[in-house]
Amino acid sequence: MSDRPVRVGVLSLHNSKETKAILNAVEALGHEPEWLRHENTVIRFENGEASLQPDVDVIANRLLLSNTDQPSEELGLAQTLEGIRPMLNAPIATARAAHKTASAAALIHDQLPIPKTALALSTNQLNKLRDEFGEEAVYKTAIGTHGGGAWKVGATDPLTAKVGKRRAFLQELVGRSGDRPRDLRVYVVGDEIIGAMFRYAAESDWRTNVALGGDVENATHSAPDEALDIARRAASTVGLDFAGVDLIEGDDGWYVLEVNPTAGFKGLYQATGTSPAPYIAELAIKAGGRSVDRNRVQDLSSTLDDSVPSCKPGPAPVSFDEPITIGFTEQVVVSGTSGTKTVVAKSDTGASRTSIDLRLAADIGAGPIHTVSRVRSGSSKQAKTRPVVDLVVGIGGNQHTVAANIEDRTHMNHPVLLGRDILKNYRLDVSRRVEDHAEISDEE
Repeated sequence: MSDRPVRVGVLSLHNSKETKAILNAVEALGHEPEWLRHENTVIRFENGEASLQPDVDVIANRLLLSNTDQPSEELGLAQTLEGIRPMLNAPIATARAAHKTASAAALIHDQLPIPKTALALSTNQLNKLRDEFGEEAVYKTAIGTHGGGAWKVGATDPLTAKVGKRRAFLQELVGRSGDRPRDLRVYVVGDEIIGAMFRYAAESDWRTNVALGGDVENATHSAPDEALDIARRAASTVGLDFAGVDLIEGDDGWYVLEVNPTAGFKGLYQATGTSPAPYIAELAIKAGGRSVDRNRVQDLSSTLDDSVPSCKPGPAPVSFDEPITIGFTEQVVVSGTSGTKTVVAKSDTGASRTSIDLRLAADIGAGPIHTVSRVRSGSSKQAKTRPVVDLVVGIGGNQHTVAANIEDRTHMNHPVLLGRDILKNYRLDVSRRVEDHAEISDEE
């Protein structure tokens, strides 16, 4: 076996703390990290061979399929690289994990417990199934992240088979009666439990995501062995080498909610004082043919080093990727739990958050309200509070899920105002406008 350091590539096109921590851990363990990004990655097929620049021995896949409007493109990139070098979190496994009903099919096949779930391909069929799920149910998009694309719905709330471009399904609302909503996140690397935490929902919310303000509590030594074993089996069943597995306890036991290939480290580290990054780095180095000092891994795991890694490539000197241009007014498609409509929206770079008229929000089923925001407009010295809901906004084929303000816009010309949360993705041409009074249309 060669004594040469293992070259570990982390495939990640975003600037996440988790990616940085893994790269730093590889270097701290005495091996060579490479961050595979837009700026530095080149793949060649010539003379009967495939080559990769920068060249690496093994790749840890951290592409975020759930956060992109074009998951098939990212999936194809990962599959391309997997054909050249060994990859942890293989593309087929990450695709299965990112799509909740695809992972449900794998879990149920291996007789792992999941909440009662139903996916229907038509709106009519989905609404026919609603009565099977009791007074309250969970309504989710098949692909979603950070709690976006998940709603608690009542018995009479209308549903659609798709929210925007993403299929949606029904799931039983599981939990222990009278308890504050909580779930269990277990981080698995290989066949090892690295840590576990209970996540508690923020006030006035039912979702437990740390990104939504939930609280965390160390559960590494208090979680029942049954739950930890289910988490370990779930990661293996879906095919992931490292994953955050979310479980929830019902009155009759534990159920798997999700197996996340790109789970965050922040909440787990806050709760347990343990970072998964060195363990993922160790797994990659072993896949590259070298052993690692386990005591060193454990020492490194006591710190979450998410500083900018030394291997981060510099910015490309020239970029030919021009952002899409949109006008001061633009036709958009807004989607909620019960419908989709096309309207004309106004752009406002002075607004940090997108806003939607309350009547339009009601028509499409935007919601539920999960927080309130405080805004000050015009010459008013008094800040006003506005309810905030999840909203899917489509512009020119791209989709954005944002937390939008609900306000009364009946006295305004446009029922939707695009804020910087969406405009940051575009170039704004204020001289370009669509017909301001275009008729609102229903979508199928």
